[in-house]
Amino acid sequence: MGVDYYKILQVDKSAKDDDLKKAYRKLAMKWHPDKNPNNKKEAEAKFKKISEAYEVLSDPQKRAVYDQYGEEGLKGEMPPPGAGGASGSSFFSGGDGPGTFRFNPRSPDDIFAEFFGFSNPFGGMGSGAGGAGMRGGPRFPGGMFGDDLFGSAFGGDRHMNSHGPQKAAPIENRLPCSLEDLYKGTTKKMKISREISDVSGKTVPVEEILTIDLKPGWKKGTKITFPEKGNEAPHVIPADVVFIIDEKPHSVFMREGNDLITTQKISLVEALTGYTVHLTTLDGRSLTIPINSIIHPGYEEVVPKEGMPIPKDPTKKGNLRIKFNIKFPLRLTSEQKTGINKLLAP
Repeated sequence: MGVDYYKILQVDKSAKDDDLKKAYRKLAMKWHPDKNPNNKKEAEAKFKKISEAYEVLSDPQKRAVYDQYGEEGLKGEMPPPGAGGASGSSFFSGGDGPGTFRFNPRSPDDIFAEFFGFSNPFGGMGSGAGGAGMRGGPRFPGGMFGDDLFGSAFGGDRHMNSHGPQKAAPIENRLPCSLEDLYKGTTKKMKISREISDVSGKTVPVEEILTIDLKPGWKKGTKITFPEKGNEAPHVIPADVVFIIDEKPHSVFMREGNDLITTQKISLVEALTGYTVHLTTLDGRSLTIPINSIIHPGYEEVVPKEGMPIPKDPTKKGNLRIKFNIKFPLRLTSEQKTGINKLLAP
């Protein structure tokens, strides 16, 4: 049979269309010449064979000829099954007369471009990449290989559109916010630099201001997405720019879900005789909270509705939880011990 196209694509003879596509995606990415600069000749040869195998096996008519007559039947001079002459199929061409045909494989780059939507996904990394289009380095965060773009483009069908451009992986940025900002809500403006394509197709650098409206009560990890605000490039859908909320540490409060927690340092005398908490809230109000109970280690005073706003309904709030760090005396005089015994003896 000559060349074994099934073996080249690493598929069974019963392989369906989806199996062939998955096999081609995986192998075409692995052996694309621009991804193999150190063994380019070997890669070119394998890339060509992979493309040829996919072209034959993905076409029912070519596959039928190959299954019956082998590679020689496709490339030699032999009538196709059920055909009286060269008119049997459009891919039979270049024959020497009636009853003959010849299979002329298409360019591997054409097959690749038709399959993936662009002929060279490794722009700027190999020959024919067109260096001018890659000024300033790759357009994709995290490098061109092993990132989300190629994980999805070649590893499976998750985001694959075999006849359309790929979308670049999201560009994520931390957005540190104070607890005050997250309590009250605010507007932040972020300046980004990106490249866009002008009317002639050239890429030009521009600066743009993105406005982010922080809603009261938003939590760490909240994502704000600006669709397709990444760099523009031929045959690629620009990446989404994503800002991820992070919380700056606060000198007084710590957040736990929708609750705010603060710890007060007090003396043993204050713990036993009464203590008044004075706090300034995140929106600037003064709170005075008298503690009339005995404050024991582990005691917690809960003040309802003085925590963080609840994002789904900012009119509602979590709780303020006040904890205490009681400072015990390092030593007591005999007089102090006698006095305490008299006061606290049962």
